[in-house]
Order: sequence, then C-alpha cells, then structure tokens
Amino acid sequence: PVRQVSGLAEQLEERLFHLYGLHNELIQERLQELAEVMERVGQAEAELQQVCRTVEAAYRDLCL
Repeated sequence: PVRQVSGLAEQLEERLFHLYGLHNELIQERLQELAEVMERVGQAEAELQQVCRTVEAAYRDLCL
C-alpha cells in the first residue's frame, strides 16, 4: 500500500509538472501576443497624433 501511494504520488507529480509546463507555454504565448498588440496600439496612437497635428495646422492656416 505504501508503495502504491508513493507511485501514485509520483504519477500525480509528473502530470502536474507536465500541465504546469503546458500552461506556462500558453501564458508565454499570450504575453507575446499582448506585447505585439500593445506595440500596434502605440503605433496607431502615434499616427493619430500626427493626423491631429496635421488637421490643427490646416485649421490654423484656414483661419489665419
């Protein structure tokens, strides 16, 4: 019985370690995807700021 419990505990530990590895990989992939999305958001924000500056300059030119 003690050997059986010990064997089962080892199997459980191996399975948990394997699951942890899989979950860790998934989390790393999601974090990489998030970093890429945030970079694209930053680029879009910079482009929008440029558009706003261009519109402001055109508006000033029209009003002056």
